[in-house]
Amino acid sequence: ENNVQRIVLEMLGVTLSKQARARAVQLPAWNEALGLPRPWDQQWSLRMQQVLAYETDLLEYDDIFDGSHVIEAKVASLVAEARAELDRIEALGGAVVAVESGYLKGQLVSSHAERRRRMESGDQQIVGVNVLTEHEPSPLTENLGEAIMRVDPAVEQEAIDSLQAWRSARDAASVELALASLAADAASDRNLMEASLACARAGVTTGEWAEVLRDAFGEYRAPTGVSGSVGAGHRAALEPVRLAVAETSRELGTRLRLLVAKPGLDGHSNGAEQVAVAARDAGFEVIYQGIRLTPQDIVSAAVQEDVHCIGLSILSGSHLQLVPVILDGLRDAGMTDVPVVLGGIIPEDDARSLIDLGVAAVFTPKDFDLTEIMAHILAVIRARQLPANRSTPA
Repeated sequence: ENNVQRIVLEMLGVTLSKQARARAVQLPAWNEALGLPRPWDQQWSLRMQQVLAYETDLLEYDDIFDGSHVIEAKVASLVAEARAELDRIEALGGAVVAVESGYLKGQLVSSHAERRRRMESGDQQIVGVNVLTEHEPSPLTENLGEAIMRVDPAVEQEAIDSLQAWRSARDAASVELALASLAADAASDRNLMEASLACARAGVTTGEWAEVLRDAFGEYRAPTGVSGSVGAGHRAALEPVRLAVAETSRELGTRLRLLVAKPGLDGHSNGAEQVAVAARDAGFEVIYQGIRLTPQDIVSAAVQEDVHCIGLSILSGSHLQLVPVILDGLRDAGMTDVPVVLGGIIPEDDARSLIDLGVAAVFTPKDFDLTEIMAHILAVIRARQLPANRSTPA
């Protein structure tokens, strides 16, 4: 429920100044750390904007910060910092080079790592997370299973049926001709717009269109920003974990390898990147290939890299669909000794179901201390791969 106040503050930050006012505000819902918001939750956030617009006179005045020396100084500072960053990007060769080299992503990951360090050390206080954590029972979260939106499984089948009906109703010969033309143009230096329009007119699906281009050009994997980021977390707390990781690596005869993976269409990568950085700082060899991997991609990477643990990050609500497929794939590959841990927006009852299926541990947004998570992952690895000595070395 503390997120309600945070949403209001976020809204005020982009509405109080007339000269810097957002034309549209998309506010999060209070329960997005628990699961997918229900329509009622989204309406609550919308009503905050509407109360501001209809029940206050804020919109009737000129910029209330005009003439403020404090605001002017802050704006000048931000402008100077932004221009300095633009100069650095220009010196690298421009925005494209900064993206392709991983500089921009690395800066983002490092910034998040610094924020995480401040939270873990207590330098940055988050009410209800690392300070003032005592609270009265909340009716909002009394039944977490009902505090989020549950997608009806029938929706998936309806989408599949609709797609199959679409494919059945179109002219197959026209589709094949359009796709062949697209493939031919992709193999040349011709502009792809004409062939793409022909595909659309023939009823080619987005997936079919993309598959042709994927075959022609390969699949772009953006820099993850993990390798060049600066982490180290809360150094004093991390040192015992580093020593324990080193000792476990010695016992196993090889450096511990952790595969961090994001399956499905979930593009929210900040959490996975911070886990990867924290694991690297703790002494793990980290394999992280970025977002939008298939379950088959993840199983293949686990086999090829001979990992000791797989950490999945899912914030899209598709954990009950994706995780079982990955577990089945690992069993088929003979990797039953490799534990799978899961982090993300996972309701408690879903977490229990996944643990029953074989997931070794589930972490949610309340588990903000990544040093503790690293220690837990290490304990899971030892329990699975060193059964004669299940305890974590001191």
